[in-house]
Formats: sequence, C-alpha cells, structure tokens
Amino acid sequence: MESIDEQNAICEKELAAIRDSLEILGGKWKLRIMRHLNNHINETNTFKKIQREIEGISAKMLSKELQELEINLLVTRTVMNTRPVTVNYAITTYGLSVFPVTESLVEWGLNHRKQIK
Repeated sequence: MESIDEQNAICEKELAAIRDSLEILGGKWKLRIMRHLNNHINETNTFKKIQREIEGISAKMLSKELQELEINLLVTRTVMNTRPVTVNYAITTYGLSVFPVTESLVEWGLNHRKQIK
C-alpha cells in the first residue's frame, strides 16, 4: 500500500505528463492537422492542400501550428526544388506514436456524440 506522499508524487507526475501532452497537442487544430497528414500519408501534402482540406483554418494559424508540430518532431517540412517552390508536410514516425491516443478520442467522440454540446 502506497503512502500519501507516494500517491501525491504519482499524481503530480501524471498531471505533469498530461500538461506536457496538452501543451504539445492541445488546441483546435494540431490533432486535426496530424490526422489529416496520417489519412493522406501517401500523398503530397502542400500547405495549400492542407489549408483547403481542413475547413476553417486560416493560413496564419496553419503556419503557426505546422511550425510547432515540426519543432516537436511530429511533422516534417520538405522544401521541393520546384518553380515556384513547393513545401511538402508529412507526419513523422514519432508523430505516428500519437495515434493510439487519437484513436481513443475518435472512438469516445463517436460513442458520445449525442451528449457532447
């Protein structure tokens, strides 16, 4: 049986892990961008294509979110040697590690859709 101090330490560690996860993945767009890239993994995913296919995201927000995902090694950005320059985005192997979590969120959302306001 764990002591109160051990329970508190475990709780603090878990809360810190949740905070870190939400800091990296939180917000309205990041998981949507990652799901989009995963669902189109064998395609060329240019900035304009992503913006067109994720309804409601502005160019400024997409740029910011892609940059943060790239900084956190979840997405790669590849500049193609074309005229005009084309930039392709793809999910990384590390980024794919997020998908067991997102699958649980999708399942929960589908099962509880009627109750979500």
